Amino acid sequence: MNISRFEPFSLLNVLQREADELAARRLGPTSSSLAGESISDWLPPVDIVEEKGRFVLRADLPGVKPEDIEVSMDKGVLSVSGKRAREAREESDNVKLVERTSGSFHRRFALPETANADEVSAVCTDGILEVIIPKQSEVKSRRIAVQAA
Repeated sequence: MNISRFEPFSLLNVLQREADELAARRLGPTSSSLAGESISDWLPPVDIVEEKGRFVLRADLPGVKPEDIEVSMDKGVLSVSGKRAREAREESDNVKLVERTSGSFHRRFALPETANADEVSAVCTDGILEVIIPKQSEVKSRRIAVQAA
């Protein structure tokens, strides 16, 4: 009996990479597509939690240095990108299996209108990136009377 490894997320990574490449072709050349690189070589797992006055995004980024991580927010879309360096191996190393991925990643998340883009902060500790997105104070809608001209 042969034992095979079941990797349910490997297909999702392939689909994400192909979708990124398709988007890059449709949107025109970017710095990464000009270099012949794909937009994402791997996808870090992410949790997003809504708390009372904020949203918290946590991403597992083991082996990624904080200076290699970029977090930005534009028009309600939070972008997290970075790069994990490939370990140097010598040909004399007797490597039997390599499962840890390296290369660049890019994730985007649409945030609700209540997210306060001006107050976003990020901290990376022990390979876990935590992005804090405070909520704006709620703006109450009001009724506007329509007058006849």
